[in-house]
Amino acid sequence: MTQAQKAKAASDAKAMIARNKKALHDYFIDDRFEAGLVLSGTEVKALRMGRASLTEAWIEVDRRGEAWIIGMNIPVYAMGSWTNHRPTAKRKLLLHKDELDELAVRSREKGYTIVPLELYFLRGRAKVEIGIARGKQEWDKRETLKRKQDKRETDRALAEVRRRQR
Repeated sequence: MTQAQKAKAASDAKAMIARNKKALHDYFIDDRFEAGLVLSGTEVKALRMGRASLTEAWIEVDRRGEAWIIGMNIPVYAMGSWTNHRPTAKRKLLLHKDELDELAVRSREKGYTIVPLELYFLRGRAKVEIGIARGKQEWDKRETLKRKQDKRETDRALAEVRRRQR
């Protein structure tokens, strides 16, 4: 690869800003969508500094068929002036019409909600990965943790066996 190709590949890569681990613990994710965000200048600058939180955020689809992310915290940009943004403002999501229709229908079903999973930059644009989620019961959460722990232990044991065979 030439130097220019390496630079382009690096700029096209997905630059992670925030991940909502709590959502993956509390919900089963059925479908995933990628949505753009409508942001102001200071919001983008704060995101480029890697500062955001998705833990308390959720997505609503209003009567006009527009999707909004509510409760996402983008802290105030330190170098901003009087044009700074509100940290927990309601922000519009950019999705295709058929995706918005599916989100609206599925979110009205009992037991389903729409949650943000990841916030990242892709080719210079801020994107959020959202998921249609079904709530987990307490025993589901314990089962998931037990399964993760079992997988971790088997991976360690296999690594130990491979290390001894060398």
